[in-house]
Amino acid sequence: MQTHLGKWTIEELDRLLHDSSLIADVSERIGFLSEQFLGVAYQESTLVGDAHTPEILVLNLAEVDCFTLIDYVEAMRLSGSFAEFIENLKRVRYRIGKVAFETRNHFFTDWVELNAGTIGDVTAVIGGPKIISAYKRLNLKGDGTPIIPGIPPVEREIHYIPVNALDELILGRLKTGDYAGIYTPPSSPPLLKGGKGGFFDDDGLDVTHVGIIIKTEDGIFLRHASSLSTHRMVLDEEFRGYIVKGMGLVVLRPR
Repeated sequence: MQTHLGKWTIEELDRLLHDSSLIADVSERIGFLSEQFLGVAYQESTLVGDAHTPEILVLNLAEVDCFTLIDYVEAMRLSGSFAEFIENLKRVRYRIGKVAFETRNHFFTDWVELNAGTIGDVTAVIGGPKIISAYKRLNLKGDGTPIIPGIPPVEREIHYIPVNALDELILGRLKTGDYAGIYTPPSSPPLLKGGKGGFFDDDGLDVTHVGIIIKTEDGIFLRHASSLSTHRMVLDEEFRGYIVKGMGLVVLRPR
């Protein structure tokens, strides 16, 4: 295991997780835990493992990217101690808790496929009749090459809410603690898929960025690890202003 606790000690994390476990409301708990990461530096590729390198469990709370941020927050919200956090991190990041490159959740919607007991896709509930369904060949580019070598492609139906459909009613259904995925636009015109009312996107990704919905009296924000050179850290950005950069929204909700 490779560990970098950043600003915390194990004892401080124990206290933090104990205190957060006393917060009964899941939304409030995720809001509290994710707030602790504000200002933490952005760094991509902190995990160790690929098709040719053995996977190592990495706990790096000093540097996160958009996906490891939600990995840590989700594992924390299920834990009441540091020891529980380590075990839950394995279960959140890897299929059946087996630490291996092949069993790692490489895509946002893997969370639903592999953690159905703790996370659900509520995009259709929130978007109602305004959702669009797309059939994705995840990890397979339009030219037939993989995005992540060593991982087989998988066909998956993705529901998303188009940006131009995000009215007050839909935004009102979002909750603090929802995990938000920015739906990736297709790299080429979508191919109609008969019989299911959807289409194929051949770009190989489900979303291009993820974050956490935070709702306050001042509005709705996306708490995320920003890679922009002007930020390079975890911060809150006004949600409406941010989401217009994407094509749509995918929403996963902790149970």
